[in-house]
Amino acid sequence: MEHKPTPSGLADSLLSELRAHANPDNVAGMARFGITTTGTLGVGMSDVRTLARDAKHALRADPAARHELAALLWRSGVHEARIMATLVDVATLVDEAQMESWVADLDSWDVCDTLCNNLFRLAAPAWEKAAQWAGREPEYIKRAGFVLGATLAVHDKAASDERFASVLSRVEREATDERNAVKKGANWALRQVGKRSASLNALAIASAERILAENPASPSARWIARDALRELRGEPVRKRLGLT
Repeated sequence: MEHKPTPSGLADSLLSELRAHANPDNVAGMARFGITTTGTLGVGMSDVRTLARDAKHALRADPAARHELAALLWRSGVHEARIMATLVDVATLVDEAQMESWVADLDSWDVCDTLCNNLFRLAAPAWEKAAQWAGREPEYIKRAGFVLGATLAVHDKAASDERFASVLSRVEREATDERNAVKKGANWALRQVGKRSASLNALAIASAERILAENPASPSARWIARDALRELRGEPVRKRLGLT
């Protein structure tokens, strides 16, 4: 009979594997891109993804065990283990309490983005949290709100334009936040919404123009709007949306 690993045993094994692949030179390189060095081992993403794939396969018949494994990996505080947690968790088992707990732990843009893109966008409270978090003060929680908006714009094919118009309103409201993680998240949301459809392209361009007109003294607002306008008015986007 094949031995089924336990979540705790598998978590210990995965953490040992991550530590065996640690690369301090990579940590220094990651820091240059604004990635936190706290709890970071410098393991390459290809290795992280391979380990996550193998863990999912080992627990393929037990979603609850995968969910427990993800919680153990996240609680380890190891940077790469947290990324792995976003890959092995089961979105249908993710609830509001988990989302609030994990988002409060964020301290780096890369974990924020992988968490939202791999897991949270698929969870039932995704839209609610996108709206709430964009109005919160902590830098990476606010970024998570905008990253959720951006990833939902790409992946939630059934959502109405009205839902995405609310994302644009939040970008306008927070455009003067000068923190790097926030302004880049807001810009990402603005661009992704504006690339979703011809009607949303027009709304996003109008939002960017208002941001410029209403916040002339804010470097963040100017960058968010001008960068988005370059893409949203560009020929590749217009052609894809049937506007040329």
